[in-house]
Amino acid sequence: MRFPSPPQNLFKRPSLNNQIRAREVRLIDEQGKQLGVFPLEVALRMARERSLDLIQVTEKVRPPVCKIADYGKYLYWLKKKAKKVKRVSETKIIRLGFNISPHDMEIRAKKAEEFLKKGDKIKVEIILRGREKRLKNFAKEKVGQFLQILNAIIPIKTEGELKKEPRGFKILITKK
Repeated sequence: MRFPSPPQNLFKRPSLNNQIRAREVRLIDEQGKQLGVFPLEVALRMARERSLDLIQVTEKVRPPVCKIADYGKYLYWLKKKAKKVKRVSETKIIRLGFNISPHDMEIRAKKAEEFLKKGDKIKVEIILRGREKRLKNFAKEKVGQFLQILNAIIPIKTEGELKKEPRGFKILITKK
């Protein structure tokens, strides 16, 4: 029997209140101030008095670090932080064909503009098959045309030169 795989966007939920198994915890209050090391019962009582939850932030240190906070707000903050980390550096790929028309190049240039405005890097590839591999200069001209169209839309900077690969050429582009 096969079980479905869990969605990839899930993260490990932190231990909460009575799920915490340590005897002593290093406590952080809702403003982010360190209060010190307390027995678990005292930390739980302090959280209940403030009508908040005791959340285990990390378990890798002894004693584990716990924070007094609203659990729902803390989960929201974790999701927001995970999205921000994911967004840092993505490389998008735009493939050009050997016989690509000028109109299709313009459409791909507009898509590349969207990626560049988001802060992504773009790898432009042109794939050569069979007899197309003998016409390398024509392929280089196609990439050059694409870069001119894209540069007219948004200023770009190339990272390195056009590189030869076994299946064609590639170049990395960023926003100026």
